[in-house]
Amino acid sequence: MLAELAFSATDLALVRFAVSPMWEVGTSFRLLTSGAAHPVHQPWIEQVRPRVAAAGLDRGWLAELIPPSGYVPDFINPAPTGSAPTLAQELTGILAAPAARVRQDLDRLRHEQELLGPRLRTLYAAPQERLARLVEEIETYWELALAPYWARIRTVLDADVFHRARQAAEHGTGHLFNELHPYLSWDDNALRLARRKRALSRQGAGRGLLLIPSAFTGPELLTRVAPAEPPQLAYPARGIGALWESRPVPSTEALAAVLGRSRTRLLTELETPASTTELARRTGLSPAGVSQYLTALRDAGLVSAHRAGRSVLYARTAAADSVLAAAGP
Repeated sequence: MLAELAFSATDLALVRFAVSPMWEVGTSFRLLTSGAAHPVHQPWIEQVRPRVAAAGLDRGWLAELIPPSGYVPDFINPAPTGSAPTLAQELTGILAAPAARVRQDLDRLRHEQELLGPRLRTLYAAPQERLARLVEEIETYWELALAPYWARIRTVLDADVFHRARQAAEHGTGHLFNELHPYLSWDDNALRLARRKRALSRQGAGRGLLLIPSAFTGPELLTRVAPAEPPQLAYPARGIGALWESRPVPSTEALAAVLGRSRTRLLTELETPASTTELARRTGLSPAGVSQYLTALRDAGLVSAHRAGRSVLYARTAAADSVLAAAGP
């Protein structure tokens, strides 16, 4: 089916990009719980899937809300209010979802999936009370699956937005749409989406268009259309193929003279997020020493910490990546 979304001059003026943590939550969770291998994301899957299963998230709220295929309730993807909302800001939007909206979305999910799971039935009965439980689980999933990798993911998404914005500036919005995805085309003041099962109409959506690059959509285009809000179009970002590739090992001698040899070694080891115990095993340092060094690196903004059940995962920040890059290959 070919769907068309008409554009007025006002709609074109309100086209904008946004990086959305919640879009990454939904698409990554679906990929992770599919049980399948993936040619690009397999390194991430192998690290994260055991954590998610150990926390029981593969059979919790998100597992009922995000089926293996098909519709995902729109209320978990509120329209981003800025170009890069935080997860906390988007979770506030979920908590503010009107009860009628939540029930409407769950009715559609029930129609497509034939039933609702036990948690979603309680959400349907008391949306305002149960949304808080859902949000708690999303926060847990974020800490386990995405927060330790967010600096790397965000770099790819931001680079995509920069590239697309430059396309629009140099060639116009129509060129941007035509280059965004093979399923998209722009003609006669309308955006056409191939292979969409449902029709698109301005009567069912607000002004403008939100373009959201994503690391986990796969080859597909994903849409969200809700009354009074701009339509959202999530598309695969450029550069995903290199997202999990190992980076060149930097020269550490000059950096070690500034940070110390042990702290520098830990930064290079955090190419992959790890716990204190794992870092001690990799480096031969004592767990107490690793903990002390990580605290210093965290205080300096070079490392971030993320609770993963009973342990804590440490990850390099974007600032640390810049420092290592400056040290040279």
